[in-house]
Amino acid sequence: MALQISATNPEHPALLLDLPWQLPLEEWPEHYLVPLPRGISRHVVRYARAGTEVVAVKELAERPALREYELLRSLDRLNIPSVDPLAVVTGRTDEGGEPLESVLITRHLGGSMPYRSMFETTMRPATMHRLMDALAVLLVRLHLAGFAWGDCSLSNTLFRRDAGAYAAYLVDAETGELHPQLSPGQREYDLDLARVNISGELLDLEASGALHPSVDPIEFGMEICARYNRLWAELTRTSVYPAGKHHYIDRRIRRLNDLGFDVAEMQIAHSSNGDTVTFVPKVVDAGHHQRQLLRLTGLDAEENQARRLLNDLESWMATQDDYAPGDPLAARPEVLAHRWVRDVFRPTVRAVPRELRGSMDSAELYHGLLEHRWYLSERAQHDIGLDTAVEDYVKNILPPMRDALPPPTDDAAPSV
Repeated sequence: MALQISATNPEHPALLLDLPWQLPLEEWPEHYLVPLPRGISRHVVRYARAGTEVVAVKELAERPALREYELLRSLDRLNIPSVDPLAVVTGRTDEGGEPLESVLITRHLGGSMPYRSMFETTMRPATMHRLMDALAVLLVRLHLAGFAWGDCSLSNTLFRRDAGAYAAYLVDAETGELHPQLSPGQREYDLDLARVNISGELLDLEASGALHPSVDPIEFGMEICARYNRLWAELTRTSVYPAGKHHYIDRRIRRLNDLGFDVAEMQIAHSSNGDTVTFVPKVVDAGHHQRQLLRLTGLDAEENQARRLLNDLESWMATQDDYAPGDPLAARPEVLAHRWVRDVFRPTVRAVPRELRGSMDSAELYHGLLEHRWYLSERAQHDIGLDTAVEDYVKNILPPMRDALPPPTDDAAPSV
């Protein structure tokens, strides 16, 4: 069988052809390799240079190599934090014609570290807690997407600094399975494996003297379970609120945002007597809302602005008589969004005198009004409504800001 390179990008095979595929990976000359820290793996793994790329090359049998390649591609399409699959090389033979194992090639994740390299100097317990947070977030994201990892561990994860915290990335999907949805039993099995694996890895570090003396490996293994369960409950639980208490929904959304998740859409159902509202969020990674807001309303806003405006749009749509998700006879979201822009967004923005806006565009101004409404509603313990929020904002918030804001210019965003 001839050498075959299956790649996601047509340019990658040409870059990879110069690597010594006729040699077992353990025998690759040093001038092909990049000296980067590697974690423990059941397979031979090396970092190599392919053109301007640094790639991770893992040697394994053809069938699992192709399977893991497709799983990593699926995770990439689902925007799950994982290494980027580039290619699979099959049909390898040595110089004598004897078959060699296939290889899976992934892009090196810049700035990332395997956990053992991070423990070369004794890591403080507070930093270890942040690693557990990052790993719990990764496991929850995988499970929300229907991915059963099958071997969650520190060894199968890469960590990268993320604004003072850490972000975790899946680096080994060989044992994974992708389903439409995971059962509680599948999630519990994954979580129990994570607990056992992490405790074992920390016990190994303890034996080598690389673990802080105050850290109990067994307790830290249990910690991933506690952090996972808290996060899963916050992301998936159904909340029932008294009708009219829309600021309670805002509070829930804020907690989700603080955990690093954005709300893509909300399922809001009123009880038959109209006294309660049931709220179920659907979460996605950041970056979704800017595109969604532009598609629905034509408003071009920054991501945080778009997220806040979409949350308000969803809450408003739930109050409309012709809002019935899944009903083909109900008004389409685009129609309701247009009505929201016409009846809510534009009148609210126009209620603020032009001379008080300074350089704020319409999206930023509306975002500020929603924030002020939430603050006043929290203080009053009931939803005060937009009209009251606008009145207080114009009277008490904007005048002190006016001198600090630059005047509007001719090339500012058009008023609405």
